[in-house]
Amino acid sequence: MKKVLSLIMIIALVMSVFAGCGGSSDEAKEVVIYQNKVEIHDQLSAFAAKYTEETGIKVTVKTSGGDSPYAENLKAEFQSDRQPDIFVIEGMGGYNTWETKLASFSGDEEWLGKTSLQFAVDGKVYGFPVAVEAWGMAYNKAILEKAGVDPATLTSQEAYRAAFEKIDGMKEELGLKSVVAMAAGPDMRWVTGLHNFNGYLSAGLEYGDTTVLDKLNSGEADVDRLTEYADWVELLFQYADEAVLLTGNYDAQVGQFATQEAAFVHQGNWIDPWLLSNGVDFEMGYAPHASVYGEHNAIFIGAPSFYVLNNESANTQEAKDFLNYMAMNEAGHDYMVNEAKMIPAFTHVTLKPDAPLSADVTNWVAKADGAYTWLQNDMPDGFGMGTIAPLYESFAKGDIDKAEFINQLKSKIEEIK
Repeated sequence: MKKVLSLIMIIALVMSVFAGCGGSSDEAKEVVIYQNKVEIHDQLSAFAAKYTEETGIKVTVKTSGGDSPYAENLKAEFQSDRQPDIFVIEGMGGYNTWETKLASFSGDEEWLGKTSLQFAVDGKVYGFPVAVEAWGMAYNKAILEKAGVDPATLTSQEAYRAAFEKIDGMKEELGLKSVVAMAAGPDMRWVTGLHNFNGYLSAGLEYGDTTVLDKLNSGEADVDRLTEYADWVELLFQYADEAVLLTGNYDAQVGQFATQEAAFVHQGNWIDPWLLSNGVDFEMGYAPHASVYGEHNAIFIGAPSFYVLNNESANTQEAKDFLNYMAMNEAGHDYMVNEAKMIPAFTHVTLKPDAPLSADVTNWVAKADGAYTWLQNDMPDGFGMGTIAPLYESFAKGDIDKAEFINQLKSKIEEIK
């Protein structure tokens, strides 16, 4: 009998150990997101904490972006034991880099029926759209009004040149340090080599037209178009504050606009959270970039970045559940619109952004032909920030002139062959 009791006690002890291990495993479940928007780190972290409270699944947000190179840091994460469950890619360039690490969605996720902006390749969905984003030439309405410049007339390089010259002559009266807050230094290569260069790729073309991009990806440069584009870059540099242009970081560039020391800023609606957190409340809006010759009545609009799944994750289902919750639950809608100040990519979201630039983007979205395509993320990986962005720095410093800037852009494109 004693032997039987001893055996029962041993079995009970073993079972309790296994039960304890099982409980610890459940508690250890954690979804790690590695994302690239410093502007929404706090907001996304707060939303993740609420999700954890409701579901018991811990969600941790890690962020690298802005002045910190996301792509390089993400590669370091994957080379360590800190691989995220969810991370971010931007278009085909990101897909080509991370293809071997990506898991596709199953296709029956609820959110897929509520958007047309998912990232898909060969019929498989790999990306959950983070938001609809846009950029143009953001302007301070009051300053333009005082200067007698109607933003509706800013549709060509000629119109911008006249407006910039006029405002520049009134800088003291208007309290300005520069006409446009523009940055081309080492910390801001994404502004020049990606966003500004996108004007060469798509400005003036119908939405979805990839003609110029296709030529670039095959190593062919459109020299006439590059020449027109270089005139636009020169104009922005000419009327920028030299310190911000050459050495300014994100805070310096956006801050000059925020303190009303610049009439324009070359940035997108992703700066809304920064502006609001710093108490900026003046009226603003977007005018088109006149990146090449001709008339422009559109800004650059798209779903540029996507949450993707790590195919080596042990928490794939939990990661999918979190993203689905963000898209389908009112708490997710509140986070996207009211907290992160983003424009959701999902048709069933009824909330509208009240942040100034995002609100203006919705006006452009509603216009017929009010959008040019985001194509900068479909160039070869590293081409924008690594290959051509340094050329902007050299041009801004005066180390190369405009003719050499054009010639070197042409050469870098031809090296893609």
